[in-house]
Amino acid sequence: MSRAALLVLADGRFPAGGHAHSGGVEPAVKAGRVHDAASLAEFCRGRLHTAGLVSASLAAAAVLGLDPLALDEAADARTPSPALRATARKLGRQMMRAARAAWPSSELDLLAAARPRGAHQPVVLGLAARAGGLSASDAAHCVAYETVSGPATAAVRLLSLDPFDATGVLAGLAPELDTVAGRAARAAVSATAEGLSALPAASAPLLDVMAEAHAAWPVRLFAS
Repeated sequence: MSRAALLVLADGRFPAGGHAHSGGVEPAVKAGRVHDAASLAEFCRGRLHTAGLVSASLAAAAVLGLDPLALDEAADARTPSPALRATARKLGRQMMRAARAAWPSSELDLLAAARPRGAHQPVVLGLAARAGGLSASDAAHCVAYETVSGPATAAVRLLSLDPFDATGVLAGLAPELDTVAGRAARAAVSATAEGLSALPAASAPLLDVMAEAHAAWPVRLFAS
């Protein structure tokens, strides 16, 4: 197992396209739901325990060798918003390019061929983690962190938030990141024996609603 590979995969400079996406915080800022560090922390916490848990479990399941095409379909079923499905596949396509350059893998090649327009990003990340010799827990931690670090970084730009305050939000959520990643990894293990129905299907309806509204904006700072 390569701990350095985890650092590469989780690095914000890994060219997977996440910097162009706000994780839903841009419409939340416009609606006044996120306006300071405290409200950002609440937003990130909600996203972590819903969309983050689902995505982390999908990535962990991919590491454990579950069928990535079936996982991609499971991701679709757990993503009711067309805008968010499109975003997940766009990010998956970019993640695929970076992952194949970093950790060439026949499994990544097969998924790229089967989903030329992009598979869901967590599934691709899970296969990348598998190719890099990482564990299901590693992949789950990586996705959980990405779930909150993206919105926190975007909030710095959207609110002129002090970067130190944004970092404090992430540090404060660290215990919950561990909890969610642990739940996701355990669910992935259960899915290997019980099927994909064992994976979480937590929902965040307001994120879905805001994503659809955001996709229709004529001018926006972030792609999603």
